[in-house]
Amino acid sequence: MTIPLVVGYYKMQTAKQINLLRKTQGKSVWQRNYYDKIIESDDEYDAISEYILTNPSRWGLDKD
Repeated sequence: MTIPLVVGYYKMQTAKQINLLRKTQGKSVWQRNYYDKIIESDDEYDAISEYILTNPSRWGLDKD
């Protein structure tokens, strides 16, 4: 099994559950594609981890 297949399956299954909870059958939940990145150092790993952890706190600042 390849990573794209695993990601696709995960997105499909979680979207079904989210739409059941929201009562929004067939609504899009995920972005169409995803961005993969090879992490090449501990510093890069730390920076990406920090971004993932703090990004939700910035959602309210997004004007879109």
